[in-house]
This record gives sequence, structure tokens and C-alpha cells, in this order.
Amino acid sequence: MQQETQTTRNNDGLFAVGNPVTHWSVQTSNPVQYEIRACENLLDPENSTILEDAPGTGRRRFVVTDRVVDSLYGERIRAYFEHHGVEHQVLVLDDGETHKSVGAVLKVTEALDAFGVDRRREPVIAIGGGVLMDIVGFAASLYRRSTPFIRIPTTLIGLVDAGVGAKTGVNHNGHKNRLGTYFPADRTLLDRSFLATLDARHISNGLAEILKIALIKDARLFDLLEQHGADVLRTKLQSASASGPTPADVPVDQRLAARGLHLDPATEVVERAIQGMLEELQPNLWEKVLERVVDYGHTFSPTIEMHALPALLHGEAVAIDMALTTVMAEHRGLVSAYQRDRVLDVMARLGLPAWHPLCTPERLGEALRDTVRHRDGKQRLPLPVGIGSAVFVNDVTEAELGAAAQALAGLVAGVSR
Repeated sequence: MQQETQTTRNNDGLFAVGNPVTHWSVQTSNPVQYEIRACENLLDPENSTILEDAPGTGRRRFVVTDRVVDSLYGERIRAYFEHHGVEHQVLVLDDGETHKSVGAVLKVTEALDAFGVDRRREPVIAIGGGVLMDIVGFAASLYRRSTPFIRIPTTLIGLVDAGVGAKTGVNHNGHKNRLGTYFPADRTLLDRSFLATLDARHISNGLAEILKIALIKDARLFDLLEQHGADVLRTKLQSASASGPTPADVPVDQRLAARGLHLDPATEVVERAIQGMLEELQPNLWEKVLERVVDYGHTFSPTIEMHALPALLHGEAVAIDMALTTVMAEHRGLVSAYQRDRVLDVMARLGLPAWHPLCTPERLGEALRDTVRHRDGKQRLPLPVGIGSAVFVNDVTEAELGAAAQALAGLVAGVSR
């Protein structure tokens, strides 16, 4: 005799199925809210922004930074917390992509245990570049299954890319960010004054991620980089806005209009880059949809970067990927030769490479195959359409990659003569 199936709703989102019950169905949601705030002079002792979530006395903070940042700002960081009467400990990690490992994550978690950080009341503070923030974010997501953290990026790539999304991760088994989680920081505090101590190469490194946004969705941003990129690189984005702050929830174009377009180029470049990135991330934060235009420049670059370590920085590998796919797009008639030359010229003005000897058909084919596994069996490869738009393709062949790589090598050689 067939038993009658019965579904009972115990409460919203919980269902018991069968009589007797054969299985339960659980449906729930996890609302996400995090803040990204532009600030000035965060380490000024009179500025309490870093500690806004901890009024009163008896506060404790665990801070993680890297050796480069500690050498530049370590005394100011410690003096800041001492001035505010905050018990603190500073953990200093080795810097650089080669140290972005599970071992670094475990070092953070072990130090958190030794410090005795409270699970919810004492957010971990990460002060450093994208690598440091990825390590600390990963550790915070694992420690007691989630411990809040605050990001304070000190590099341009951290400020416009690694510091605004929800992803954490470390390199593993020879692969870029093979282990990681989705775990946004409670707050990210953006202070451009940190960029003043970067060398030109690391400014260029971050400008690559800004150029990515320009090429796939913001022609105005590309024009700004074309007109002012060399100055932005030279001044390390230190130009101040000519007007006061405008509420962050107003779209960037409206903010610029409200300011009468008196925003200096460096500020507009940073605002448009962050706004464009967030517009793409916010509706797809957990990457349920795998066709993401912000993956532009990130199809071949992970493999190139990992095989080239430590010779290439992340943004440099992304730039090489973008140069290659711009040539591919030109061969498909999506980009004109004139637009291709504009892109390569802007890369040169921003101090970015457009070529690397690892751009061989064999290595690029390996990268594409790994990307297909990462994107659920399809290439989902974004290609530029003109400047400021993109399309996804799934039919790239190794022969096409080889032809594009050969053509790019010729273009770069021609430019260098």
C-alpha cells in the first residue's frame, strides 16, 4: 500500500515532508551589509574613525599588517591605539604573493587564540595591501566560524579592487586563490594618503584594475586614464577633491553633476572605478551567475602570474591578459585597430606591461582549460566591444590564442623600436 505524502510547514522556511517524515527542507537567507568609506588621515590620533564601533574604555584590538607596512607605519599604528587607550597586539606577516598561503592564515588564527579575541565585539583590523587583506579575511571567516574584521588598504589595488568585494583567499597547490571564502569585511576604510609611500610600479599595479573597469563598462573612465593617466601615476592619486563629501548612496554620475564637475581627475578615477566594481558585485556577490564582466583580464592572468612569480605583480598579469584579449577582440571585429592602439597606448602611459614570454599557445591553453573548470564547464570569457562594453564568448580555440599572442608580440616589438 502506497503511503500518502504530506508536507507540513513548521515555520517560514522549514518544511517536513512525508508521514512519517522522510525528509526536511530548510530554506533561509543571510542578509549582507557592509560599508566602504572614503576617509582622510586615518592614523591621526585625533581621528577616531577606526574605533567608531567601540566606544568607551577597555577596548581591545588585534591588528595584522605586513613587513613593508610595518616599516613605514608601524610606529604610527601603535601610537594610534595607545593614544586611544586601546589594548592591542600587532601581528606582522611576510609580504608578497609568494607568502599568500594557508600557513599565513594559520599563523593569524593561532595569534588570535593567544590574544583571546572576543568573537563579536573585537573586530580584527587588517592594514595592508590586497594580499594581506585576503589572508586576514580568510582567517576571520574561519576563526570561530566567523569573526568580524575591518580592512584598511594601503595599496591602490587594495583600495579599488581587493578591498571592496566579498572574496578572501590564498594560493594553494600552485594555483592562484585556490582556497578561499566569501566573507566581506564589516567596514573598509579608504585613505588615499597611504598611496604616497608606494613606488610607481605598485601604483601601476592598481591602475590595471581601474583600466579593467574602464574597458568593459566605463568609456568616460577610459578617457580620464587616457588624458590624465600619466599625471595620476606621477602624483600617486594624491590630488584632493575641490569640494566636500557627497552621500555615498548617490550614483557617481549624479555626485559629479552635483559637484559641478569640479572633481579632480584622481578622485574621479578612484570613484568611478569603485562605483563600477560595486555595481557589478552587489547583485552577484556570491557569484551565482558565472558570467561576470569583472572577470575581464582574469582568464589567463592567474596562470601567467603564478608561473611568473615573483617577476609579475597581479595587476601586471591582468594587463597582459587584457592586451591579449583586446587583440583577440580586434581579430573578431569587436574592436577596431584604432581602439586597440589606444588601449595599448594607455597601458604604456600607466606603466603596465602588455606582453610576457609566458604567452605561449601551450601556457594560454592550460590557463583556458583551468578557467573552464572554474566557470562550470564553459569559457564565459569576456571580450571588449569597442571601449566601454563587453560580450561573453565560449568558442575560443588554442589556434586563436596562438594567433593573438603572436600578433600582440609583434605589436609590442613594434612599439618598443
